[in-house]
Amino acid sequence: MAKAQAAKSKSSASSSSGGGGIGAWFKSLTASKPKAAPARPAASSSTLTNIQAQTTGGASPRTGTKPLQAKKAVRPGGEGIARFRMPIIGARPVTTQIQILGAIAFVLLVVTGGLVFMDTKSRSENSTYVTIASQMQYHTQRLAKAAGQAARGLQLAFPQVQDSRDEFANYLAILQNGGFAFGNDVPSAAHNDELKSRLEELAQRWPESANAATAILAAQRDLVALAENIAQIRVGSEEMATLSQELTGLMTQSGSPPAQVLRANRLTFLAERLGRGSAEILGSEIIDPVVPFLIGKDTNDLRGLIRALEAGSEPLGILAIKDPETKAKLTQLKDQFALFEKSVGPILRELQKLVSARQAGAQLVSASESLQNSVAKLQDTLTSEKPVASLVAVIAFAGLFFIVLVLMVLVFLADTRRRAAEAETENRRNQEAILRLLNEMGDLADGDLTIKAQVTEDITGAIADSMNYTIDELRNLVTGVNNAAIQVTQKTAQAQSISNELLSAAERQSKEIEETTSQVLQVSKSISEVSTTAEEGARVAQRSLAAADKGRLAVQNQISGMNDIREQIQETSKRIKRLGESSQEIGEIVELISDITEQTNVLALNAAIQAASAGEAGRGFSVVAEEVQRLAERSGEATKQIGAIVKTIQADTQDAVAAMEKSTQGVVEGAKLSDAAGQALTEIDSVTKNLAQLIQNISTATQVQANATNRVAQNMQDILEITRQTTRGTQQTAGSIRDLAAVAQELKSSVAGFKL
Repeated sequence: MAKAQAAKSKSSASSSSGGGGIGAWFKSLTASKPKAAPARPAASSSTLTNIQAQTTGGASPRTGTKPLQAKKAVRPGGEGIARFRMPIIGARPVTTQIQILGAIAFVLLVVTGGLVFMDTKSRSENSTYVTIASQMQYHTQRLAKAAGQAARGLQLAFPQVQDSRDEFANYLAILQNGGFAFGNDVPSAAHNDELKSRLEELAQRWPESANAATAILAAQRDLVALAENIAQIRVGSEEMATLSQELTGLMTQSGSPPAQVLRANRLTFLAERLGRGSAEILGSEIIDPVVPFLIGKDTNDLRGLIRALEAGSEPLGILAIKDPETKAKLTQLKDQFALFEKSVGPILRELQKLVSARQAGAQLVSASESLQNSVAKLQDTLTSEKPVASLVAVIAFAGLFFIVLVLMVLVFLADTRRRAAEAETENRRNQEAILRLLNEMGDLADGDLTIKAQVTEDITGAIADSMNYTIDELRNLVTGVNNAAIQVTQKTAQAQSISNELLSAAERQSKEIEETTSQVLQVSKSISEVSTTAEEGARVAQRSLAAADKGRLAVQNQISGMNDIREQIQETSKRIKRLGESSQEIGEIVELISDITEQTNVLALNAAIQAASAGEAGRGFSVVAEEVQRLAERSGEATKQIGAIVKTIQADTQDAVAAMEKSTQGVVEGAKLSDAAGQALTEIDSVTKNLAQLIQNISTATQVQANATNRVAQNMQDILEITRQTTRGTQQTAGSIRDLAAVAQELKSSVAGFKL
């Protein structure tokens, strides 16, 4: 059995060798060209058919069964590929060969990618170098042109000079040291001797042009100012020439001497020569030193002639101009000359700077030709540069890469063909062994458990060993089944007797439970009636308790009302007492008024006596005294009436106080009686509460008893139902025991055909 398992594991190991990720990948590559698959063994269908033919007959003996034979398998094609062997590494395992070829392919792929990357990078860098050289050529030409314009003081030329100088210097630094330009970060262009010499030549020639451009830029302000002054000189000289001609014409008209008019004509000549000199300074590349000298000399001569014409001059034989119109024209000429002198002065003082700038411009123009030649040579050298990696090398390495891939495919296909042939041989041997085992095991289908299968080293050796073990166990099983069938038959007879006795007991128990349930239901009904009566008594007690509570609350309200009445009566009594006291005070005040009235009457009488004794003088006063006397009498009568009323009020007040005291006494007595009634009602309320609580407890207890009785009755019903189910189960068990006895007999009959 161990040998068979070892053979099986060896077969599975050989079929799985060379697998993994690379094998699966090559299988997907070769899936488009399927080859003829090896013929599958015919043992599966024939074996199943043979087993079915042997087992469907049950225990009947076989008749006319022929031994099974294996069919011949068709050999797959592709034997040429199967014989393919790699040189040098062909003796290694297929997995190792594929790994080696894969490593070689990876190296070739990396080298090819590196060559492509280097070629692309080299071409990009060289293109950037050529573009930089073209820009340097452009800036060289632009610098020479802009320098000449800047030397003449043209304002727009100076930014061009500075931009071209800086850009050229930047490009030269990038070519020498590397840097970022035109979207690429490039290294130094001096990667061979020729380019290095070209860059050194360019670097030696560039400082001359750079210094000249720097000198021009340093003199920018002076050059621009000089250019403006020279332009003003040209305009001023033309204006002076015109004024000089007009002055000469006026002198002729005013009768000036011909010699003086001739000398005045020299003004026009000098003004025109000054204009030509300024134009020569502004337009020529190189300034003649004679021109500035002549400009200074002509300026001095022009100044002397103007002064001579204005004030006269004996050495020159010129008389002062007297004609007003001519003198006014001379004044205009003098003013124009003053403006002219302001422009000429800076030119003569700063002429050396202009000369230096012109020389720098000329130097830059002359140096630009050699600089352009150097740039052109550098550009030609860069254009002729060949890439690091040629296209032929890239194609060669790519071809090697694909050749290695083809070799990998061939190795994989050859291994697949060899493994298919080995699997076919192994399958054929396994098929023959399986058929041999099936022929040996043919008697097992007839129920013969005494057979023994032959154990060999083939793949069926383990199966034969297992089948022998299975037959032994099956023999033991059939023996056990026979013994168990006998025991089951005996035990089923005993169980049948016991189940009959249980069935009788269950029927008697069911009848007794039914009677007990009926009695419990009657008790439950009686308890329910008692509970209903107790509940009704509890409700009556609750109503009595509610009535007692209402009476107690009414008495309490009555007591509270009487207390309020007593307090109100006491308050009223106090107020009436205060009213009596106030009336007494009023009486005292009335007595005081009465006394005052009597005194007033006496005073009025005395006044009347005094008025009568006074005669006519006191007659008016007598009338007043009489009126006062009448008022005093009326006041006395009113006082008497008020006193009578006050006495009446005092008498009524005393009566009211006495009545209030009696009412207060009655209220106090009524409050005492109400309090006693309230206490009695409180006791009634307490007793009623106790009674209601007792009745409620009785009702609750009877309800609990009723519920318990109902639950007992329900439990009895459940027990009755369980008893009925038990009875039915016992009946079913008895039937099952009878069926089990029949099954045991059938089981004994079914294993009777096996040969032990």
